[in-house]
Amino acid sequence: MSRDIWDPLTYAIYADERSRPFIELISRVGSVEPDYVVDAGCGSGELTVELANRWPHATIEGYDASPAMISKARKLETKVRFAVADVGTWHPDRPVDVIISNAVLQWVPEHRGVLEHWMEELSFGGWLAFQVPGNFDAPSHVAIREVCASRTWSDKLGEFDRGSPVGTPMEYLDLLNDAGTQVDAWETTYVHVLHGENPVLDWVSGTALRPIFDRLNEHEQYRFKSDLGRLLTEAYPAQSYGTPFPFRRIFVVAQK
Repeated sequence: MSRDIWDPLTYAIYADERSRPFIELISRVGSVEPDYVVDAGCGSGELTVELANRWPHATIEGYDASPAMISKARKLETKVRFAVADVGTWHPDRPVDVIISNAVLQWVPEHRGVLEHWMEELSFGGWLAFQVPGNFDAPSHVAIREVCASRTWSDKLGEFDRGSPVGTPMEYLDLLNDAGTQVDAWETTYVHVLHGENPVLDWVSGTALRPIFDRLNEHEQYRFKSDLGRLLTEAYPAQSYGTPFPFRRIFVVAQK
């Protein structure tokens, strides 16, 4: 997983829209008095603090592969401990009572194996809860792939096609539903109402475009965003109240 996927400033523009799935995810976790809680891929840490508010007596740890995000997280006034680590290689030093992962595993090709590993690291009765975007066939991602494959950008970006890196709720249900495990899997499509000149472009610039920007210089990034922006304004026309942006997400909560 790239250490520079996340842009803290751009990602924070739509903090409210991005935090809602996290809050709804942890609301389905039934742990009452956990001792050890981990936020895997914690980003800038503001949402991890919500875990400390819910479980004030627990040891709360958050880690992320992005040093920029962890640097921002460590500036928060909280008892949560933050560290730079990769979800693909992280190992706890003791059983974990709750593992939370919010909008991270879509960046980890081997995440199905990671989920099985996390289940092994849970204490008996422990909880695993994760959420991933399920919008890879949405017009926003279709437009990104179209621009990458265009004559202008194919030499630099033509092979950039992540396809659909996540599974369906049924697939995760089958994967985690081992003997004695209870799994709740579902999906929700949010319709965010965004504001600004090209708000969907702003949205994807904070996440989906980061691996692309890593391959381009500053001038090329500007040109790419200009090409993509035209497609996104057509795919997501502004209305009098703002720009509606449907966003499908997949949720899974499992108790060991």
